[in-house]
Amino acid sequence: MPEVGSTSTPPVSDIPENVWTYRGYRMKPGEFNTAMVHFYRGEITRSNVWRTRLDNTTNWAVVTTGAVLTFAFGSVNNSHLVILLSFLLVWIFLVIESRRYRYYELWALRVRLMETDFFAAMLSSPFTPHQEWATRLADSLLNPEFPISLREALGRRLRRNYIWLFLILGLAWTFKLILHPIPAHSLRTFLNHAAIGPISGQVVTLSVVCFFIVIFLIAILTSGLRASAGEVLPHSEALALSNELLHNLASAASQVLSDELPFMHRHEQLVIIITNKAEAVSQQLLSLLKRGVTSLQGQGMYTGQPRTVLLCVVAPDEIRHLKSLVYQADEQAFVVVNPTEEILGAGFGQLEPRWRQAVQRTKANSVKTAEK
Repeated sequence: MPEVGSTSTPPVSDIPENVWTYRGYRMKPGEFNTAMVHFYRGEITRSNVWRTRLDNTTNWAVVTTGAVLTFAFGSVNNSHLVILLSFLLVWIFLVIESRRYRYYELWALRVRLMETDFFAAMLSSPFTPHQEWATRLADSLLNPEFPISLREALGRRLRRNYIWLFLILGLAWTFKLILHPIPAHSLRTFLNHAAIGPISGQVVTLSVVCFFIVIFLIAILTSGLRASAGEVLPHSEALALSNELLHNLASAASQVLSDELPFMHRHEQLVIIITNKAEAVSQQLLSLLKRGVTSLQGQGMYTGQPRTVLLCVVAPDEIRHLKSLVYQADEQAFVVVNPTEEILGAGFGQLEPRWRQAVQRTKANSVKTAEK
């Protein structure tokens, strides 16, 4: 027994350890951190697997391009048609890689969420992750969807790799017609070399030119899409100023074409609650769930009794908590949960049309550039 006035510390086993509690779950900090670390390692592994699959598709395109060029220039009599067919093959590889890139971005998004609001937040005191971090991560797990559109994936992979392959093939096709089977010293001879059977050289050449116009438009008009979480995007001020006009045009065009939200689409849930204790249920949702509630007056057509209908919009991971709160206030309540496609206004999405937002953003960027 310690003497009076002595300083002694209780055994370590007697010191209560903090317990992480969340909607009925109890987990110690060490257990929670271990689970998050294993989850992070799993997402890293999946993103690496899909990144490797992206490289494989690019390798297919590079090998195909090299084999086609070797064959086309291997003999004077080899037709230039094989180069035109390689355009189609490389385009197919681009589409396949774009689809794989969308899967890669899904895993990369989760990795970035944990890096920015879990690990990075621990390194900067105080520990303050974003208030919607857990909701966004849970939404990605409960309702997985691609964070970027096929247009953005197509344009990004095109700008990164495939546009250079197309340019090489285009130059090779041009030089093939100039050199083989005899040197072309005039445009007429060039067009004669471009003919494929009954298809005239003018039609073939025009088709190739249109193809390059299309891929350049795709590359330019999608350059303003920045929903990609796995890419390291440039933030240099000099680079931004040098490309300001191009970026503004691309951003405006891509915002008009894009249907995605800036960060990721969330599947909010619209909950319809029919209850005789509207005041008690509303207070539970307002005070504990911190969500707005709208009341409507209805009538039960079978009983003829008046009923109160409550409308409340919540995140997917809040559904269980909402059910518990409603049940505590009214065990006889009737609850309907509806997944929503989009919610606008009152703290959610903007009601203003996207094209008008894009135009205003472009004007603001132009003013900032002029002031600088």
